[in-house]
Amino acid sequence: MLAAARRGWQGWSRWRRAGVICSTVVALLLAPVLAAAVALRLEYAGELSEDARTRGRDAVWLGHAWVDGRKTDADIDRLAALVSGTGIKDLFVHTGPLEHDGGLPAELSPRASWFTEAVHRQLPGVRVQSWLGDIVQPEFAGLNVEDPAVRDRVVTSAAKALDLGFDGIHYDLEPIRSGSPGYLALLDRTRALSSTRQVPLSVSAPQLDPLPGAHSVGIALFDHGKWWSQAYFAEVARRVDQVALMSYDTAMPTQSLYGGYVAHQTKLALQVTPAQVDLLMGAPAFWADDPGHHGDAETVAAALRGIRLALGRHSPGRQTFGVALYVDFAATPRDWATYRRDWC
Repeated sequence: MLAAARRGWQGWSRWRRAGVICSTVVALLLAPVLAAAVALRLEYAGELSEDARTRGRDAVWLGHAWVDGRKTDADIDRLAALVSGTGIKDLFVHTGPLEHDGGLPAELSPRASWFTEAVHRQLPGVRVQSWLGDIVQPEFAGLNVEDPAVRDRVVTSAAKALDLGFDGIHYDLEPIRSGSPGYLALLDRTRALSSTRQVPLSVSAPQLDPLPGAHSVGIALFDHGKWWSQAYFAEVARRVDQVALMSYDTAMPTQSLYGGYVAHQTKLALQVTPAQVDLLMGAPAFWADDPGHHGDAETVAAALRGIRLALGRHSPGRQTFGVALYVDFAATPRDWATYRRDWC
């Protein structure tokens, strides 16, 4: 039989043999992609649990306009109307950006105290956290978390933010590479400060390796720290009170694939986040259409369905869990209505 097959192969033209070889190679390359797509689609299928809804620990990222003088009392009234009656407990308001040496210029946030006082008055029980961020080395010419002097200045900046009346510190330093010891050292230093002040320490985190070792492949091929390993995510989560996973900008082309991806990310994060730490899953309340983010696919509705499916399947009784909407200045009335309907 093998001899007959060999004679048949040799009887084909060179172009026919080349076509078969190319088709086989393409099929082998596409097989893992198709398998992954099927797996994500299955993650998105199933019945939603009615218990998989807000635990009253949600958050929303707010733009810099709230602290630089562009907002008024009327804006506070509108914000209060959006937040009231939902599960939102934390407002992450952009207070930086930090300078690349870790400093925080006071002139960036002249209305910070006005904002924190207004929120405390209008929304008792809602915390206002100072969102401090910057781009970081080695991927960008930014802040170097591996430098002890820079870490000292970042912690000093966090203390200055708390002096303005903020109820906590929320770091968003991107892209921190999986395994960075300097970032863990920064969190340890800041945790000492936040514990003394009796306020929460919160961080934004990138997505977790969708496949084992994906973060290493991303750095080797593209010099980009897109993902963290589960083990490193766990190291970070153990050092904070709250971790918000930025489950958007995934390049998924359809809602079902995006929602399945978010469900998978939620499962991975639930597996390694300590029970006493609030795990927040990000929901994309903004529009973009580029290779990394397809606006028709990455919707609040698709994210919430994926989050609810994963929570109901893998940790239905967990109370230290929520969603975080990104970002207030891009969120539409439809985004807010979807959040209220599908999650609250």
